[in-house]
Amino acid sequence: MKINLQKFFLAALPLLLLLHLQAVAQDRVISGTVSSPQGEGLPGVSILAKGTNIGTVSDLDGNYSISVPGANATLIFSYIGYETRELETNNRTTVDLVLAEDSQNLQEVVVIGYTTKQVTELSSSVNVVSGEKLRDVTSNNVADLLQGKAPGVIVSRPSGNPNAAPNVVIRGSSSITAGSAPLYVVDGIIGGTANPNDVESVTVLKDAAATGLYGSRAANGVIIMTTKSGKAGETKVSMNLSSGFNTATMGNFDVFDSQQLYDYQRTFWDPATWDRDRPSSLLQQNTDWLGLAFRTAYTQNHSMSISGGSEKTQVYFSGNFFNEEGTIHHSGNKVYNFRTNISHKLNEKLKLTLRLNGRFRNTEDEASGNYGALVLGTRNMPWDNPYNADGTIRMGTEEGWIGRENDNFLHGWQYNFDRSREAALSGDVVLDYFITDNLSFSTNNRVSYSNGKRELYYDVRSKAGRGLGTLNNDFMYNTMLITSNRLHYDKSFDNHNFSAIAVAEAEKNLTDNNSMLGQGIPAGLHVMNTASQILRSTTGSGPGFATEHAFTKGLVQVDYNYDQRYFVVASFINESSSRFGSNNRSANFYTLGTSWILSNEEFMQHNSQFDLLKVRASFGSTGNAQIGDYQTRGLYGFSSQYNGFPASVPTQLANDNLTWEKANTVNLGLDVGMFKRVFLNVDVYDKTTDALLLNVQKPYTSGFTSVIENVGSVRNRGLEINLTTDNLNGEFKWETNFNIAFNRNEVLLLDEGKDIVTGSRIIRVGEDMNSWYMRKWAGVDPDNGDPLWEVVNTGADGERVVSTTNQLNNATLQIVGTFTPNFTGGFSNTFSYKAFSLNTFFNFVSGNQVYNASRVTFDSDGAYETANNMVPMSDWSRWQQPGDIATHPRAVFGGNLNSNRESSRYLEDGSYIRLRNVRLSYRLPQSLLSRISISNSNVFLSGDNLWTGTRFSGMDPETSLGPGGGISSGRYPISRRILFGINLSL
Repeated sequence: MKINLQKFFLAALPLLLLLHLQAVAQDRVISGTVSSPQGEGLPGVSILAKGTNIGTVSDLDGNYSISVPGANATLIFSYIGYETRELETNNRTTVDLVLAEDSQNLQEVVVIGYTTKQVTELSSSVNVVSGEKLRDVTSNNVADLLQGKAPGVIVSRPSGNPNAAPNVVIRGSSSITAGSAPLYVVDGIIGGTANPNDVESVTVLKDAAATGLYGSRAANGVIIMTTKSGKAGETKVSMNLSSGFNTATMGNFDVFDSQQLYDYQRTFWDPATWDRDRPSSLLQQNTDWLGLAFRTAYTQNHSMSISGGSEKTQVYFSGNFFNEEGTIHHSGNKVYNFRTNISHKLNEKLKLTLRLNGRFRNTEDEASGNYGALVLGTRNMPWDNPYNADGTIRMGTEEGWIGRENDNFLHGWQYNFDRSREAALSGDVVLDYFITDNLSFSTNNRVSYSNGKRELYYDVRSKAGRGLGTLNNDFMYNTMLITSNRLHYDKSFDNHNFSAIAVAEAEKNLTDNNSMLGQGIPAGLHVMNTASQILRSTTGSGPGFATEHAFTKGLVQVDYNYDQRYFVVASFINESSSRFGSNNRSANFYTLGTSWILSNEEFMQHNSQFDLLKVRASFGSTGNAQIGDYQTRGLYGFSSQYNGFPASVPTQLANDNLTWEKANTVNLGLDVGMFKRVFLNVDVYDKTTDALLLNVQKPYTSGFTSVIENVGSVRNRGLEINLTTDNLNGEFKWETNFNIAFNRNEVLLLDEGKDIVTGSRIIRVGEDMNSWYMRKWAGVDPDNGDPLWEVVNTGADGERVVSTTNQLNNATLQIVGTFTPNFTGGFSNTFSYKAFSLNTFFNFVSGNQVYNASRVTFDSDGAYETANNMVPMSDWSRWQQPGDIATHPRAVFGGNLNSNRESSRYLEDGSYIRLRNVRLSYRLPQSLLSRISISNSNVFLSGDNLWTGTRFSGMDPETSLGPGGGISSGRYPISRRILFGINLSL
């Protein structure tokens, strides 16, 4: 396969090859071995002839060969994790080298803004996660893989459904109504996606100096994904194959079996009607509804890549197939990805880069009916038999069915479905022009396109079909065009190093959606033209919509450092968005960062403890434009009638002054590297967002209830710590990484100081923006078993006076907690010995309060006598007699004084620590591989979500931690996953 691919390149570039061979005929061939201090050959070491574009990489055993011009060339050896070395050949033909370890990668080059910098040159808060460390957990979503990997990056999954996207918040939510998602950048261009297998590294930019050039839309942070590229040298073929099975994690949650439910209901049922309503014959049936809803599912993740090329042309091809079945029947996610990255040096001045990324996705969600299998699997009674005597499936509406929903999801599964398909394609064209040695220009352009279709079908024979038969069709179409043109200048003289970049950028996005509902569809004919009636869709955004928005940006950034000791970076950005009013579409943003490397000072030169000691500071403003399109326009609706004729009415008040939310961030940082084994990053920050985009109430005489305006302010303050230690570095190696982040937010200003109350949440000046607002549970009355809630009054002296009541409506609505965590983080350990390697990774969340809404039904004190109940936690107790100190009121038929209504009774500690991944791998012996022409291979056994430590009573304490999160209600549980795989390099 390698030979064929090389012949392809030779056939494509015969003239360039001929010129190359002529040059080689006059060159000197240098060969040798690059090894570690332990004497092991280092594969993949980059060897470059200084002052030229001639380079190669070492093979699996550390051997290399390179043709260099002349007899006295200088070779540059570089390898991640080791110090870069330069050696003069001095007329030698053999040059061997032992590279010294540099475990903290202080000279590692990272992508930041529109440029790259060495780690030591950064004046900002940046975290880099390598592709290797990113891909321990099995997922097709890069954001999901970041969970617990970088301090201050809170990744939470609102559902274990394989089709659900994770929620990402960096350094806390900075907005109330506008979006809080970070800005994604792929290969230096805003937007785009990448398959995790194609990612070389992920860089998270958090403070103003880091987000710098993206500052106009980076109030919520920036996540930069850099994809793999080909390298000059021998063609490499890599294959990664893994398969395994998934099971649902039920946490501390379980429901009663037939006997348990029978015994529980007997405690509150009227004895006079017990034998009639709940005959003992019910115990003959013990249906495990959860067992019927869930299954052992399977996951496959297979990828293949080909990379290589010459000094002129480098190519990377890849393909990936990912298939994850959901643990609930009839749910799953199947994705096909492909990527091509080609870089070609047209001449000494011009370099062309082409990238093509494609994704084809098919998803399925279970569509048994209106409640779904997860809800019915927990609510349906174990006394109900899902099957008739002849083995056919009951609908649930038959006589004798006890469960309150009268629905059997097994019946709906026979006919209904919810399926989607999506196709997405993006192409990049990048041209770099090296005007002089110090000045270069690049134009970066991307076109992205995606379309999709969703079909939700309820057959006429199912309960959800309502005797009609319905089909919902939703169609989606998106395009994005962006061009980013950059002028870059570098100049060094004496100890002064100067660089500057100027950028002009424009972007346009278009979304088109069409939805329709068909009714009266004959059984099994899930095609829209069989419908007897076409109506407004119930799953999409009405009959459809079309929307677009655009951005334009101009910016300048200047970098300066003196003698690699003092660093300053400053930028100015002006960006305009069509989403804002005509008077304020553009806004100015700026950033300033500085750092001082104390370890490079003369007074530190004799200090052997510190490899790096640096202090950092930054300040700047960033923006947020994550609102809907046309929010500033005066809009009319055309779906009304007047006197029998079509009519339009005003639906939105115009606001031409609406503009960007602006976040001002101060960041102080400390970087410490010691003994070439310990690397510590500490950051403290203060981020205040002003001019929040809020709906402001208007008097009814205006004809409108509200209009969106720039009002309000929110502040986030926090501390982030990232620690990496190289504990053992001999034949047995042990590396540890630990990160933790603390964040506190406070609402500083609202429109006229008015509270914003949405359901059980409140946003109030002086409080956490994620505050719970409900009646406070006061426990159980030991005298009679009644529920109690707090009543708060103000005494004559102005003090707070607290009493209790057993009447829910008399209790006081008050702030009872928040779902903002006290801290989040993760830690990993990597052990290796000879051919074996073991990696463990934990992530944790602490201090957030989760509202377990499912308990309203499962833990209702008798209110839902026709639904199943949850098995109590070990420290729960039920009131039985006067004097009992219990956690639960006495059970009463029909409920005990609204004890299961919304209150802090169902607020639980959402803290958890999770063993996110364990991976054991073994590198196969080279003596075996060489016989079958394989250069490198290892086999591995991997486990995801193997254990979770928590006191939360539901299936999973993890909920969305972004705006609107904190609620656990019928949550699809995450999967415990076991996979076996093999990685091959040819």
